[in-house]
Amino acid sequence: MRPRPRGAGARTRRVTLLAALGALTLAAPLTATAPAAAGGARPGGPAAGEIGRYEIHRTATPATRAALRRTGVTVDEADRESVVVSGRPGQIRSLRARGYDVTALGALPDRGAGTRAARPHDFPAADAKYHTYAEMNAEIARRLAAHPGILSRRVIGKSAEGRDIVALKVSDHVATDENEPEVLLTFHQHAREHLTVEMALYLLRELVDGYGTDPRITRIVDSREIWILPDLNPDGGAYDIATGSYRSWRKNRQPNSGSPYPGTDLNRNWGFHWGCCQGSSGSPSAETYRGSAPESAPEVKAVADFARSRVVGGRQQIRAGIDFHSYSELVMWPFGFTTSATAAGMTADDAAAFRAVGRRMAASNGYTPEQTSDLYVSDGSIDDYLWGTQRIFDFTFEMYPRSAAGGGFYPPGEVIERETARNRDAVLQLLETADCVYRAIGKEAQYCAPAPAHRS
Repeated sequence: MRPRPRGAGARTRRVTLLAALGALTLAAPLTATAPAAAGGARPGGPAAGEIGRYEIHRTATPATRAALRRTGVTVDEADRESVVVSGRPGQIRSLRARGYDVTALGALPDRGAGTRAARPHDFPAADAKYHTYAEMNAEIARRLAAHPGILSRRVIGKSAEGRDIVALKVSDHVATDENEPEVLLTFHQHAREHLTVEMALYLLRELVDGYGTDPRITRIVDSREIWILPDLNPDGGAYDIATGSYRSWRKNRQPNSGSPYPGTDLNRNWGFHWGCCQGSSGSPSAETYRGSAPESAPEVKAVADFARSRVVGGRQQIRAGIDFHSYSELVMWPFGFTTSATAAGMTADDAAAFRAVGRRMAASNGYTPEQTSDLYVSDGSIDDYLWGTQRIFDFTFEMYPRSAAGGGFYPPGEVIERETARNRDAVLQLLETADCVYRAIGKEAQYCAPAPAHRS
């Protein structure tokens, strides 16, 4: 995650933070292939093939983070003196062989320990407020029954294991394809980032329940077509909690031919500058494995096909979007594959509009605004794809917490309402500005001519 500067005494505070993680988070190391021993995770490091979290004592420059990611690990958090990564023991041995000082972060007890036995395919007892895939669909069904005039559901594809990839449409005339700006909200590309599914359900609730009672939401629903794709990685999410404990699983679950390691990193599988720039891995064992080809993950192919289907009369109807992740509290925009703000396909005005809207949203939710490559170079991401091929102003929100101290990838269930509501105004801002993002830089007359009407 984003490097955070630290002053004198940083190392002392870092050690204190890591020592406190046992009481604050379930983040690491967590099994990727088998449940932990009864009553909690093992006291040592992860077993062969399992994913664990480690601290690397090395100054975290962009070059350092790039070098670490090339070994197949993910960079989860960094400051001036150390980096926290997720990876397999073989990858960690490789880092040590290259001279890195690596310390395994001690295994943490299950949040459900002491309250009830772990329930397969469910969240730990203390995190019961999180929704499983089945519970998410049940919640969606309740909203559909209550608001059939403004909410519809369609299946746009299947996951690798056959689960539905769902698109929800919110609009005042939901059965009609109106000439209104469309906005795409996507969630849960990475399995362990369960808070993003809660963000989808929160926004669905706010939009449909607020229609007709909240003037701001009513204006938005009356003038926009809003697409909510609440779970892009249902297989990975189900696998992450399949034992009743967390596994720190990131990828999807499709098999990789000739490899014992399943899964593709969905947010490295998009077909724009795919695999171009050392911002992903070609190894199936890596956490950032980009897949065998662009859109080789069925979940990515389904969403990309959906985005392409929204081209009507030669014009892309989706104008803007947000892809939700966790953690680090960031608002990011393209490009990720290059550090240049104005690479081919991104003019100075485009970049200025991204910055203006991103910074305004960050001012609302308290996140840090930056270009994606300021974090580290990544290729094959959804933001780069949606802008690079469809000219959709797509942003990434890295949600709560800011650091592992707040729970890392597994913040406690009691923060769900607070941290989803924290993004309400920022999302509504994007919905309001989607008709002409260039208005944010005062150039609507130049770029935002009225579109021809269409209705079906």
